[in-house]
Amino acid sequence: MATTERDYYAILGVARTATQDDIKKAYRKLARQYHPDLHGGARKAEMEKKFKELNGAHEVLGDPETRKKYDRYGHRWQEAEAYEKARQQAGAGPGMSGRPGSTEGGQDFGDIFESLFGRRSQPRGGAGFRGFAVQGEDLDTDVRLTLREVLTGVSRRLEISEPIPCATCSGAGRQKGRPCQTCGGAGSRLETKTIEVRIPAGVQDGTRVRVAGKGQQGMHRGKPGDLYLRVIVESDRIFRRQGSDVHVILPVWPWEAALGAEVLAPTLMDPVRVKVPAGSKAEGKLRLKGKGLPAASGGHGDLFFTLQIVMPGSISEEDLKLYEQLGHSPHQDPRADLLRRTGGS
Repeated sequence: MATTERDYYAILGVARTATQDDIKKAYRKLARQYHPDLHGGARKAEMEKKFKELNGAHEVLGDPETRKKYDRYGHRWQEAEAYEKARQQAGAGPGMSGRPGSTEGGQDFGDIFESLFGRRSQPRGGAGFRGFAVQGEDLDTDVRLTLREVLTGVSRRLEISEPIPCATCSGAGRQKGRPCQTCGGAGSRLETKTIEVRIPAGVQDGTRVRVAGKGQQGMHRGKPGDLYLRVIVESDRIFRRQGSDVHVILPVWPWEAALGAEVLAPTLMDPVRVKVPAGSKAEGKLRLKGKGLPAASGGHGDLFFTLQIVMPGSISEEDLKLYEQLGHSPHQDPRADLLRRTGGS
């Protein structure tokens, strides 16, 4: 009598279009939820059944090749594969079209397989759960960087808190029907560990940096998960980032803009001397090539200075005389274009 088996995709709670990464994440989440060692009493038997079912689904769907065969043949993909091999070795007769599932006469391929091999293959999901390694969960944390650290890259020491299964009750939370005295029935304890990670230069705000094997510990010698660092680049009062370029406002005196000058200007590293051309205007830009941040395509962006003409806080009598002489000299009205565009005379 035929039995109905649950769809592997339904067991993992994913769509048939799920990526391999989606399948991996779903399995790891459910494996920790259903692992029998984390349950006691009447629920343990139920969890054993669910865990075996979950294990079988992941063994098939977690491998891209076996997943393809499952998508084509369903739960009896192993029988179909063996039947196809036997049919090819024996030579396909007129009554064996090779259509997966049945012959042209309507006979189920499973019956033919039994007659050839004398038994049905065992499903891959039949392996027991005991000692089955479960990979640890991934961990996420934020790390804040300054623009200077983005320029050079930085090593950081981080403290990560993670739940560790109780060694006394193996994570079940109970012993002999009573709450575990070691963990108080929680099944785990929080443990803080310090790790050092290297964050590469040029990372963007919001980037997730993966640190392999630094996530939560696995169960039963399972591999640890990964640690993901979400980079937050702090805003800077002086420097403004735009992709791999950096912008900064550079104040200059009126006479420096008029006559030209060589001034000391800040960068993300040490200050440098830049040349302000004679006759420079407010909001004019100076460019230092390659003095920006590392670019994804290689090399570095540029550093741009936007000129801001500022007046002295106090003016001496000698300065006033010079400004008066300048005011008496003939110049074009700087507001002429503004008045023209607004309809003024």
